[in-house]
Amino acid sequence: MKAKKDLKIEIMAIGSELLTPYFQDTNSLFLTERLNDLGMKVSYKTIVGDDWDDLALSIKQSLSRSDIIIAIGGLGPTKDDRTREAFATVLERKLIFNKELLQKIEERFKRRGLSMPEVNKKQSYVIDGAEILENRNGTAPGLWINARKKKIILLPGPPHELKPMFDKSVGPYLQKFKTDYTARTVLKITGLAESKIETLILDLHPDDPNLMLTTLAHPGQIEIHLSSHSKKSQEQADERVQKLEKNILERLKENVFSTSGEELEEVVGKLLRLNKKTLAVAESCSGGLIGHRLTNVPGSSDYFLQGVVAYSNEAKISALGVSPALIEKYGAVSSQVAEAMAKGIREKARSSLGIGVTGIAGPSGGTPEKPVGLVYTALAWDKGLEFIKNIFLGNRDKIKYQSSQKALDMVRRHLSKNKKGKEA
Repeated sequence: MKAKKDLKIEIMAIGSELLTPYFQDTNSLFLTERLNDLGMKVSYKTIVGDDWDDLALSIKQSLSRSDIIIAIGGLGPTKDDRTREAFATVLERKLIFNKELLQKIEERFKRRGLSMPEVNKKQSYVIDGAEILENRNGTAPGLWINARKKKIILLPGPPHELKPMFDKSVGPYLQKFKTDYTARTVLKITGLAESKIETLILDLHPDDPNLMLTTLAHPGQIEIHLSSHSKKSQEQADERVQKLEKNILERLKENVFSTSGEELEEVVGKLLRLNKKTLAVAESCSGGLIGHRLTNVPGSSDYFLQGVVAYSNEAKISALGVSPALIEKYGAVSSQVAEAMAKGIREKARSSLGIGVTGIAGPSGGTPEKPVGLVYTALAWDKGLEFIKNIFLGNRDKIKYQSSQKALDMVRRHLSKNKKGKEA
């Protein structure tokens, strides 16, 4: 092995499906995060299909440039699962039958009341000299191979098999190759455009190569990723990130809704619970997405009372008590109707707060006066009512998501002004 500071790590995702537009390699993101936590940087990521010649060539290239190779997938029972065989061929090692592995695979099928198909027998062959990594969630064992002064790790492709195998059998061993200490945090922001954020924090971008700031834009949300590396101590890495985080928070203030990985609906749920408030939602163009996001949070029944998708004018009138005259005068997509929806659902559900959302999600239905992307979000409470006029860009899904984001953020900001205690 090279000196620790020179370690080259490569992740190789194997499978022809990953070279199509229908499947995405997410395993490498998980592995990169875990490796970064160990202070290890990934030098290469490779995606290669199941073709034998392509796979063999990719393995040879990886062996020529990387010290640690983590290969994902291709350990299954089918004909196109060739990872084990390809590595054995390139390394010039035999595949050895392991009777104990076969028995474990057979027992797994027996527990499900099934007999093991003959094709699964290939999974009981192990590259000569490899250490077997137990798979408690599938039939494909992982392998750890020391060869040519390299560390080669073969992991199964299904995430529910790969993740626990890495955490139990691979991560702890890689600790000895830890090159530095790493600290990371993510600031999640809504209510500000990316360009505005950049203007506010432009002078805070670090010059230190061991401290990094990256801005990522999502519909209705901006994320600032901070990371620090230190060869001295974890405390030094933590201090660098915390100082930069503090400076950014002073600039962006209440527009930052999370510094600990929480989604907006989780933050809103905590605030509702903290303030002992309840919420009901009336949705039109968002089509139930707000209710879906709220109920994705465990325990949301404590504060979320009711959701109504009132898509048609008739539903707005009958389910929410919106006045037909109001719709006739201002149109279904208007601040007046959004406010009436918020008031109506609050009264119907007897909740502390009510949300109303109406708009044009597209791609058709817009006019010069009311274009696609025009959305009114309204919030009603016991002593007041407010609305926001929004013009969202993007396709139908993005407009719906941004509508839900804006509505939830209205609740967050309202409760944050009046919250009891410091928790948010």
